[in-house]
Amino acid sequence: MKLTKMSHACVRLEKDGRTLVLDPGGFSEEDAALGADAILVTHEHPDHFDEFRLRAAMENNPAAEIWTLRSVAEKISSAFPGRVHTVGHGDTFTAAGFDVQVHGELHAVIHPDIPRITNVGYLVDGGKVFHPGDALTVPDHPVETLMLPVMAPWSKISEVIDYVRDVRPQRAYDIHDALLTDLARPIYDRQIGNLAGAEHLRLTPGASADL
Repeated sequence: MKLTKMSHACVRLEKDGRTLVLDPGGFSEEDAALGADAILVTHEHPDHFDEFRLRAAMENNPAAEIWTLRSVAEKISSAFPGRVHTVGHGDTFTAAGFDVQVHGELHAVIHPDIPRITNVGYLVDGGKVFHPGDALTVPDHPVETLMLPVMAPWSKISEVIDYVRDVRPQRAYDIHDALLTDLARPIYDRQIGNLAGAEHLRLTPGASADL
């Protein structure tokens, strides 16, 4: 499997000539989802869900399909009848040849005064990759590669470190990093690398790694 990191929370997975894209949001490249055979969206926040990017991908590939939670599906399903599938915690499905399990139900707490929205994470190919969206969900399954939300308005670095410890992946790649400045990156790299207990890695947007 080939993993390509796009900007912020978006990643592309390629296997056997097919492409799965997760969370092509407004902080990601305009063409982040183009060429996708399947798209997964974790929740409705605009840095994870961007209707323009989804429409472009669906129109570019008439066979492409989307799997997402209800709040997102309601916004785009009418434009692509039969191609947008609603999922929730505990569901399993196959998308573009990738086996996917859905884990989690709610977005992390931003502030007690802000109502929590729904959020799901996607475990791909039996734990090869886990993308949690905007939550610190620990799946009940071993994880090889954790897509780690490294910096967000709803988290602090101690929570990020403890999340890696709880999931216990073989490796963790940073995502959700558009707001993390280059000045701060060495601090995050050092503390997560020293304390989290897993190999901590980072890809620049557009760079790839083989899993």
